[in-house]
Amino acid sequence: MSKMGMRGPHGGPRGGKGLYAGGPTGIKPGTIKRLLSYLNQYKIRMIFVFICIIISTVASVGSSLFMQTLIDSYITPLLLEAAPVYTGLLRAIVMMGCLYASGALASLFYSRTMAVISQSVLKDIRDEMFEHMQTLPIKYFDTKTHGDIMSHYTNDTDTLRQMLSQSLPNLFASTLSMIAVFASMLHLSIWLTLVTVVFTFIILALMKKIAGMSGKYFVEQQRSLGDVNGYIEEMINGQKVVKVFCHEEKAQEIFDVKNEELCKNMTKANILANIVMPLMGSLGYVLYVVIAIVGGFMGIAGVTNISLGGEPVVTLGTIASFLILSRNFVNPIAQISQQLNSVIMAMAGASRIFELLDEAPEEDHGTVTLVNARRNEDGSLSECREHTGIWAWKEADKLTEVKGKINLKDVDFGYTEDVMVLHDITVYAEPGQKVALVGATGAGKTTITNLINRFYDIDDGKIQYDGININHIRKEDLRRSLGVVLQDVNLFTGTVMDNIRYGKLDATDEECIEAAKLANADGFIRMLPKGYNTILEGDGSGLSQGQRQLISIARAAVADPPVMILDEATSSIDTRTEAIVQRGMDNLMKGRTVFVIAHRLSTIQNADVIMVMENGRIIERGNHEHLMDEKGKYYQLYMGAFELE
Repeated sequence: MSKMGMRGPHGGPRGGKGLYAGGPTGIKPGTIKRLLSYLNQYKIRMIFVFICIIISTVASVGSSLFMQTLIDSYITPLLLEAAPVYTGLLRAIVMMGCLYASGALASLFYSRTMAVISQSVLKDIRDEMFEHMQTLPIKYFDTKTHGDIMSHYTNDTDTLRQMLSQSLPNLFASTLSMIAVFASMLHLSIWLTLVTVVFTFIILALMKKIAGMSGKYFVEQQRSLGDVNGYIEEMINGQKVVKVFCHEEKAQEIFDVKNEELCKNMTKANILANIVMPLMGSLGYVLYVVIAIVGGFMGIAGVTNISLGGEPVVTLGTIASFLILSRNFVNPIAQISQQLNSVIMAMAGASRIFELLDEAPEEDHGTVTLVNARRNEDGSLSECREHTGIWAWKEADKLTEVKGKINLKDVDFGYTEDVMVLHDITVYAEPGQKVALVGATGAGKTTITNLINRFYDIDDGKIQYDGININHIRKEDLRRSLGVVLQDVNLFTGTVMDNIRYGKLDATDEECIEAAKLANADGFIRMLPKGYNTILEGDGSGLSQGQRQLISIARAAVADPPVMILDEATSSIDTRTEAIVQRGMDNLMKGRTVFVIAHRLSTIQNADVIMVMENGRIIERGNHEHLMDEKGKYYQLYMGAFELE
C-alpha cells in the first residue's frame, strides 16, 4: 500500500470526514494547525522572515518615538535661537532616514521570501493531493464532478497562496506592531493610552461580529465555486450534445441558477469584508481627533502626565508622537480585520482540500504478486526478471502459472447496500475461452468486468483467478494481468507512440510497432504527418473513432495480458470500420481468455460461451448454436423480436 494510504505526512490517519467536527462557520477545527504544519520544512526561512518582520516593526515604532525627540530636542530649541545651527537636526534626520530604510529593506526581504515559501507549500499540497488522488477508488470519481475536483487544484489552492504569502506575515507583523506600539504609548502617556484602549475595544467588538458573519459565506462561496466549475466542465465535454439537441437555453438557465447562487454567496461575503477597511479607517480618524483634543487639553490645563518614561507634562512632541502611534495602533487592527477575511477564505479552501486528502484510499490487502517466470527442464517454474511470455502468481515462495482461468461463483453485488445489481452470478471462463455477455443496458454486464478489475468489491460469493481469490491478489498486479478496451477511448496529449506505450511503460519502440501491427493500426499510423511521432491533442480529436479505437487496442496489445476485457469496443463505429477493428481484436484475442460485451450479436457468434443477462441475473448460457436451438431470449434478440437498448 502507498504511504499515502496509511498516514498523511501533515495530518492524522486517513479517516474521512469524521476527523474533525465542523465549526459554526463550516471550517473544520484544527485546519489552520494542519495547514501550518506544511511550513515545518521551511523553518530556517521562516525564522529569517520573522527576524525581518521584527526589524521592520522596530523601525516603524522607533521612527514614531523618535518624532518626540526630533520635535522637543531639535526643532523647538532651534525656534528660540537667533542663529540656529542645523548640524544636530540634520544628523537626527539622517538617523530617521536610516531607520526607515532598514524597515523598508526588511519588508522587501520578508515579502520575497514568503512568496517563495508560499509557492513551495502549494507545490507540496498539489503533489500530495495528486498522489493521494491516485490511491482513491473509482467510486470517488463516480460520485464527484470533475470540475469540483479540479477546483481543489485551482481555486482552493489559490486562496492558500494569498494567505501564506500575504495574510500570515501581515498578521504577525500587525500583532507585533500593536504590542510594540502599545508599549511605546505607555512610555509616553498612560492617560492617552487608556483612551486608545477603550476605543480599541469598540473596534474589536465590531470586527469580531463582522468576521463571524462573513465566515459562513466564504465557506459557501468556495462550495458554490466548485459547483459552478463542475457544471462548466460538464457542459464543455458535452457541447456537441448540447448543440445537437438545442439545449443551449436550458443549459443557460441551469448555469444562471448556479451562477446566481455563487454571486449571492460572494456578494454577502465580500460586502462584509469590504466594509471593514473603510469602517476601521473612519474609526481611526475619530480616535485621531479624540487624542488630539484630550492631549491638547492636558497640555493647556497642565494635567500631570503619568508615563513609564517619566514625562511630567504632555508636550507638543508627546502629542505629535502619540498621534502617529495611535494611527500605528489602529492600522494593524484594520489590517488584521482585512487579512482575517483572506484567512477565513483560505481556511474554507483548506477544509475542502483536506476533505480530499482525508478520503479513504482504495484498500488492498492482497499479497499475491504477478512475476515473470521461466520453465525449468523438469517442468517447474522459477522467477526471472526478463519477459519470457510466461507469467506466474507468486504467493510466498509458491509460483502458479497464469493461464487466465476466471471463475465467478454465486456473486452478489450492489453499488449501494439497499439495491443489489447482480444476483447469484456464476461464470466459468477456461483459459483461452471467449466469453460473451449479452443483455440490455443496465443488465449488469459492465458491472461484472468492474468486479473482475476490483474497481468494486463483491458483497457475497467469490471471484477466482487461476484458483486464487482475487482479493488475495494485489490490485496493481491483478490489473496488470488484464487488458481492457473500452467503448469510450481515452487518448492523452503526446505522440502516438507514447499513447501505445501507456499500456507498458518500458516497452521499446519495436514492441509498440508490433502491437500496432497486431491491432491492425500500423497502416493508418504511418500515414499520419509524423507517423508514430505525431502529437495527439484534445483526446485525439483529429482521428476518427475507429482510428482512436485501434490505438486503444494497440495499447492493450503491447501489455500482452493473459486476459482481455472488451467492453462494447465496436458499438460506436460504423460497420465497415468495425470489420477493420474486429480483425485487430481477433488478433489480440488469440490465445487469451476474453470477456466480450457487445450489443451487435454478429460480433460474438464465434464465442465459446454466450451468457444472456437480464436484471442482474444470467438467464441463458451456451454457444450460438445451442442458444439458437433453445429459441429463448437470445434467439428472440438475434432474430430481431427484441432490441438491445
